[in-house]
Amino acid sequence: MTSDTAMPAVVAPGLPAPRGPLSAAAFDTLRGSPGEQIDAAAVAQADPYGDDLQLALYCCYELHYRGFSGVGADLEWDPQLLGPRRHLERAFLATLRADVPGGTDVSAEIDALLVETPDASGVSHYLRRCGQLWQLREYVAHRSLYHLKEADPQAWVIPRLSGPAKTALVTVEHDEYGAGNPRRMHSRLFGDMMSELGLCPQYGAYLDAAPAATLTEVNFMSLCGLHRALRGALIGQFATVELTSSPGSDRLVRAMRRLGCGPAAIEFYAEHVEADAAHEQLVRHGVITPLLASEPELATDVVFGIQAATLLADRFSDLLLRNWTASQPTLRNPLPDAPSQVATRQKIAP
Repeated sequence: MTSDTAMPAVVAPGLPAPRGPLSAAAFDTLRGSPGEQIDAAAVAQADPYGDDLQLALYCCYELHYRGFSGVGADLEWDPQLLGPRRHLERAFLATLRADVPGGTDVSAEIDALLVETPDASGVSHYLRRCGQLWQLREYVAHRSLYHLKEADPQAWVIPRLSGPAKTALVTVEHDEYGAGNPRRMHSRLFGDMMSELGLCPQYGAYLDAAPAATLTEVNFMSLCGLHRALRGALIGQFATVELTSSPGSDRLVRAMRRLGCGPAAIEFYAEHVEADAAHEQLVRHGVITPLLASEPELATDVVFGIQAATLLADRFSDLLLRNWTASQPTLRNPLPDAPSQVATRQKIAP
């Protein structure tokens, strides 16, 4: 008998291909044959936003989630990984801090998030207006790196909060995990959407294809979630997503309807139109207000979290829009219906 709550089998993904000396060294350690070590000097030579550093950092963090096939679970807290990971984190964090203005005015940052100008642009605007199905499928493949573990990075902040802030954040997380119904978990809805769109819904399936701009957003969440000192920044990141998600989700629903997508594809973003509209108020007044009342010194970190999350989202959006307007794919391993792939198949067709 099949239960109504039966879930797909959990399958850990395989390690992706390395993209440079940092990721190669990290993967050697993960496979149990460490060679060159990742030290501060090697990290200093790498682009903090680049593929090599971001992939190495992503795979170190992934041990705290589902892990990788053939990689021992006991490596999660192995000093041979934690030391090098710290070098990667410091480089990433220092660059983020240097690239945002900072400040302490949380209310001003939140107010700015809630304003959309008439000439606003972005991925959801593009997909609603003129996006093609292959571009929508690419976007979903990119986003799968987070949404198939949606709300997991933010769950790490729960034991680091207290009182009303903790209560409100757990309420939001409860909704993210389906409000008691496994089939309504947002990660499950996202997987259903992937299947409907002809994408592979397996966890981590598109890690090898994801460029650095995709990895940085997820890495920032993991970085803040795993460090108690960055709990304020994680609240800022979470607020950024929850306060801006509802209108963007509405645009994506309209894009999917225009493109003729079925109900299973539309359901994920339709759910977020309503849920995140409620979460907006809960995060702002239920989480941030009492958090700053009890720990006002965290205002600087909350602002940093908002600004850094916005910066990384803009970098991701810029990559997609730049390539799409040139009819170029954005994944490292393009999907079969991407223009370059279609042209290649037509060229070699008999």
